[in-house]
Amino acid sequence: MLEYMAVFMFLAVCLVLMSGYPVALSLAGTALAFAIIGNALGHFDAAFLAAMPNRLFGIMTNETLIAVPLFVFMGVMLERSKVAEKLLDTMAGLFGTRPGGLGFSVILVGMLLAASTGIIGATVVTMGLLSLPTMLKRGYSPALACGTICASGTLGQIIPPSIVLILLGDVLSSAYQQAQLDMGIFAPENISVGDLFAGALLPGLMLVGLYLGYLFVMAVFRPDSMPAVPAAERAGMNRRQLFKQVMQVLLPPLALIIAVLGSILAGIATPTEAASVGAVGAILLAISQRQLDLPRLREVMQSTTRVTSMVFLIFIGASIFSLVFRGFGGDEMVEDLLTGLPGGIFSAVLVVMLFMFLLGFVLDFIEITFVVVPIVGPILLTMGVDPVWLGVMIAINLQTSFLTPPFGFALFYLRGVTPEGVTTGDIYKGVMPFIGIQLLALGVLALWPALATWLPTQIYG
Repeated sequence: MLEYMAVFMFLAVCLVLMSGYPVALSLAGTALAFAIIGNALGHFDAAFLAAMPNRLFGIMTNETLIAVPLFVFMGVMLERSKVAEKLLDTMAGLFGTRPGGLGFSVILVGMLLAASTGIIGATVVTMGLLSLPTMLKRGYSPALACGTICASGTLGQIIPPSIVLILLGDVLSSAYQQAQLDMGIFAPENISVGDLFAGALLPGLMLVGLYLGYLFVMAVFRPDSMPAVPAAERAGMNRRQLFKQVMQVLLPPLALIIAVLGSILAGIATPTEAASVGAVGAILLAISQRQLDLPRLREVMQSTTRVTSMVFLIFIGASIFSLVFRGFGGDEMVEDLLTGLPGGIFSAVLVVMLFMFLLGFVLDFIEITFVVVPIVGPILLTMGVDPVWLGVMIAINLQTSFLTPPFGFALFYLRGVTPEGVTTGDIYKGVMPFIGIQLLALGVLALWPALATWLPTQIYG
C-alpha cells in the first residue's frame, strides 16, 4: 500500500478541492498531511521539504511572472472602460442584419477581448450582461445564445497575450530544462513565453474560424434559432456613420493589441515589458473614453491584487504538492506508466490529454497547470515531444475545462448573470457543440503540429 501513497495523495486533493476548500490551502495542506504520515511510516524523507525555500525564492524572483499582475491590470482596466460594450454595439450594427449576425458579433468581440484582456471570467460576465438579453429579445435559441457567449469568453485562454500561456510557458520552460538535463544535455535550450504566444496564434484563429463556421451552418439550416434584426430596424442604419463608428471603436483596442503582441513577436520586448506597455495603454484608453476616475482606479487595483494573490498562492501550494509527490516516487510511477504504454509517444500524449480533459470536469486550469504539467511535462519532452506544440495542445485542452459541466467556470460565470427563463440545462446544452469543436481543434493540431510550430520557427528561427 505504501508504494501507492502518491496516488492516494492525488485522489485526496481532488476530493478536498471538490468539497469547496480554497485551492492553494487544499494543495499545500493535503501534501503536508501526507508528508507527516509518510514520514511517520518511514516512507517519506523529510529532507525533500528542505528544497521548499529555494522554490519559493525562485517564484519570488521570476521576472516572467511579473507579467501576470500587469496583464491582469490591463484586462480589468479595459473591462471597466466599457470597451466591450462599444465593440459589441458596433459589430452588431455590421452583422446583425443577417441571420446569425449577433452570434458572429459575439464571437468576433470575444476574439478582440481575448487579445486585449485575456481574463475569461470578466469577458463571459460582460458579454452575458451585454449580449444575452439582446440575443434572447431577437428570438435566439437560449441554448445557442448561452453556448456562443461561453465559447467566445474562453478564447482568452488560447489567443495571446494570455495569462494561461504565461503560466504554462513558465512551467513548461522548467520542465524542458529538466528533460534535457535528464537526457545528459548540460547546456539546455529554453522555450519562452514568446514562443508559446507565437505558437498559439494560428490555432487560436483556427478555433475562431471553427466557431464562426458552426454558427454559419446553424444560420443556414436553422435560421429560426438565430434570426436577423427585423427589417424595420435596418432602415435607419447609415452605412457611412456605421463605418466611421467602426473605425473609432476598433482602432484603439487594435492599436493596443498590435503594440503588446507585436512587440513580443517581433522580439522588441519581453512579455513582462510588453505587459507594462499594455497596462499603460489601457490607462490611456480609459482616459480617452472618459471612464477613469479615482474610485474606478482603486477598484481596478483591488481586483488586480486579488487575482494576482490567488494565482501566486496557488503556485506556492502546487510547488509544495509536487515536491511531496516526487518524495513519494510519484514522478517515477508516472514515467513508468507512460513509457510502458504500447504505441510510444502517440499513446503517451493521448493518455495525458485524456487525463487532463477528464480532470477539467472537476479542477480549474490553474491547478492542472501547476500540479499535472510539472509531473508529465518532463517525461513527454524526454520522449521527444516538441515543447511548443505540447504547450499549445495543453492550452486548448485546458480551455475545454472552462466549458465542461458540472464545474466549468465559464458556466458558473454566465449562470450568475442570466435573465429569468434561462435554465442551467440551456447553458449545458448550448456549450456541448463548442466542446466538440474544441476537441476537433485538438485533433487537427495533433495531426498537423506545424500549426503550432511553423510561426515560432519563422519568427525566432
